[in-house]
Amino acid sequence: MLSKKDLINNRELAYDKALGAIAGLSIGDSFGDASRKPDNQLSYGITTDFNQGASWSTDDTEFALLTAKILIDCGGKLTTDEVVKGWMENVVTQDEFPRGGASEIEAARNLRRGVKPPYSGKYNSYHNSDGGAMRIAPIGIICAGDPKKAAELAEIDASVSHFREGVWGAQAVAAAVSVAMVDGTIDEIIEAALSVIPEDSWLYYSIKKALRIVDEAHGEMMDAWMPLHDELWTSYKASVPEAIAEAFGVLKLVNKDFRTGVVAAGNFGRDADTIGAIVGAILGAKYGAAQMPERWIEKTRYPSGTCLAFTKGMDTKEIGKTLSDLIK
Repeated sequence: MLSKKDLINNRELAYDKALGAIAGLSIGDSFGDASRKPDNQLSYGITTDFNQGASWSTDDTEFALLTAKILIDCGGKLTTDEVVKGWMENVVTQDEFPRGGASEIEAARNLRRGVKPPYSGKYNSYHNSDGGAMRIAPIGIICAGDPKKAAELAEIDASVSHFREGVWGAQAVAAAVSVAMVDGTIDEIIEAALSVIPEDSWLYYSIKKALRIVDEAHGEMMDAWMPLHDELWTSYKASVPEAIAEAFGVLKLVNKDFRTGVVAAGNFGRDADTIGAIVGAILGAKYGAAQMPERWIEKTRYPSGTCLAFTKGMDTKEIGKTLSDLIK
């Protein structure tokens, strides 16, 4: 395993991994959203590549870019005040949120009413959604090799819109990305995620169940695929105990390279854009941008601003570079 010092002393490697994580998130988001669409399913059954049409970003990528912007603006010294400031300037000012996540929309309404964290997350009907986990990868990047710090900063970020399971899911993903940034094994990455989740929580139970399904199938996709859906199903598809557990189940099942991992995650169905974004961020951080399809990076390089208007045209390569400079 690498160390943070290794990345500090090798800025080219740090950038490769940071870009891998942020571009991987964007790729997984767009790929997952495309793969689950009826026209792609009708045309291909299983989607294995981007087609000739335009790509787009959903709230997963665009809220991740919000988290990245907040981190960049505060030089990585994240506080609740910095999070509120970023949301007030870039989210609350919007009147509508096309394709926006319910937890984030409700958080924006709370902030507009003067309800601040942690209450803006606690007094939120969707506080156990995967909206915190989908946007948290930038924290894992700057906390490379330090999953404990990643979890601490993730709690600060996620609490504006989430509570309990919603916060723990964000902490798990941030910790996983931080260990992937220093070349942790898949088992070490998953263990880092589990280490920051309360053992008596629904999320911990669900992730352990997902891992058990994969183990009992001996890593055979055909045997694990449907149980991962059926045994983790919840009535709200974006809930942390379902979507985040499924993401780690897919990660455990398919992880030998970035592309096959994202193809598996994107074709999972249900909340496939978030599952794809999380798997993409983790595998992107582990393998780096150099081992990812360059055409995929370029395809999703400039977000569409579908949810957050300020993100339209932002350059994920530039964001990756700036985040890598915050690894100190």
